[in-house]
Amino acid sequence: MDPSMKEFQQALIEIETEAEHLLLARHQVVENDRLRNGNREALTALRRRARTTKSSVPSPFEAVMREVEGTKELVKEICPTCGDHDSKEHTWMMFPGSDIFARMPFHAVHTTLEKDQERLDYDSKKLQSYVKEKSFLISERGVLADRISPGILRSMVALKDTSN
Repeated sequence: MDPSMKEFQQALIEIETEAEHLLLARHQVVENDRLRNGNREALTALRRRARTTKSSVPSPFEAVMREVEGTKELVKEICPTCGDHDSKEHTWMMFPGSDIFARMPFHAVHTTLEKDQERLDYDSKKLQSYVKEKSFLISERGVLADRISPGILRSMVALKDTSN
């Protein structure tokens, strides 16, 4: 085989590999978003159950300032999700990736969900930057979309063969 053909073939293989990695990352972003939405819905349900919002629970500093004039008690830390809700009340929780339900204290459930949400947010941002990097790498290599404008490419894909 001609050496230029081998180079061309190798370049195509590299581009296809990068494109496969890009597609896998995009699918993972969609799956991560699905999990993030589920976690967000669960946290919202727990906040409704506790009848709190993120901003409705007073900070410990405000509680201390109110108590300065009266008796001096030890500072009671207030959880922004639990609020005045009984944090030891048991709540059912399904563990991610399994069909196992467990009855756990309310505070432990929402703490676990909040940590999962932070981890999913971090993973999502990391995946989005990876997708951006791969897209840029593929476009730098001069793939079809760079040589033909996206509008023309879209119209070519949308063409229909109709017989009269």
